[in-house]
Amino acid sequence: MDKRNILLIYTGGTIGMMKDYSSGALKAFDFSQLQKNIPELNQLDCTISSFSFDYPIDSSNMNPGHWIAISDIIADKYNDYDGFVVLHGSDTMSYTASALSFLLENLTKPVILTGSQLPIGDLRTDAKENLITAIQIAALCEKGKPVVQEVGLYFEYKLYRGNRTTKINAEHFQAFASLNYPHLIESGVHLTVFKEYLLPQKRKLSLKSHRNMDDNVAILKIFPGINKNIVDAILGAKNLKALVLETYGSGNAPMEEWFLDKLNNAIINGVHIINVTQCSGGAVMMGHYETSSRLKKMQVINGKDITTETAITKAMYLLGSGVSPELFKTVFETSLRGEML
Repeated sequence: MDKRNILLIYTGGTIGMMKDYSSGALKAFDFSQLQKNIPELNQLDCTISSFSFDYPIDSSNMNPGHWIAISDIIADKYNDYDGFVVLHGSDTMSYTASALSFLLENLTKPVILTGSQLPIGDLRTDAKENLITAIQIAALCEKGKPVVQEVGLYFEYKLYRGNRTTKINAEHFQAFASLNYPHLIESGVHLTVFKEYLLPQKRKLSLKSHRNMDDNVAILKIFPGINKNIVDAILGAKNLKALVLETYGSGNAPMEEWFLDKLNNAIINGVHIINVTQCSGGAVMMGHYETSSRLKKMQVINGKDITTETAITKAMYLLGSGVSPELFKTVFETSLRGEML
């Protein structure tokens, strides 16, 4: 069988930095010299090519335009490669993974995001293991077909569904978690694939790369003592189209009439309000308690067990796709890429 062709896309982030030991400063890694600097890659049964952004981006500066640019690169090179590995800063990696899962419709090849907590040239770096295994996973095939046919995020020995992840730690190598969905692959002495958790393999359709995301969305995190001025400032934002409401527990919110009235008026005025839990794990169950029954009655969207990162990017995607206001709630509450129950 021919070697698998893998495209490495470097967008920026810690993984692409090397320390200049003469000055102690960090400098950009030359990915054209990748296999020379990491000879272990030559043991992989695949051919690796690389593509780097002209100006590497700190992940804190990522925005929907960059997500579309990454999606465009994958779509443009889709027929030339068997899998893709996107190197990305860890801070917003879950947002990018979620966005790509929606932008790349009918995906039948692996798109694996990874990064590191330490630069690739650091003595104790986690970058080499993350990079090598991400490429190995992108090259995995069975009976001529890719094993993974979705957007994944690989970090510290585990591959997760990208749109199920959240960053949980800024210092430990185990920086990500998927608290509402099991990991897909575990790296140990062998790569253990949990096929029952992968998205089902699809009949081959042409990849559809979407190019519109509407960023007129906001997040409102509920907290004890939240006041009218704060709520007014968020709901009164110019051109606001969707609000991700981070509630307590299983979707509970304050029952003060002023608060409920403001939410209800926003919905009447066309703002889509999405209820997600601010807990790390668990799901929204509106109506389970009295403190969420009013939200259910006013047709607040049930975010179920979706992450905040995915709620934001899904809302941007649906708004950009021109989903009608009448259908928005139904489509949002439907799992499109395995992002919710």
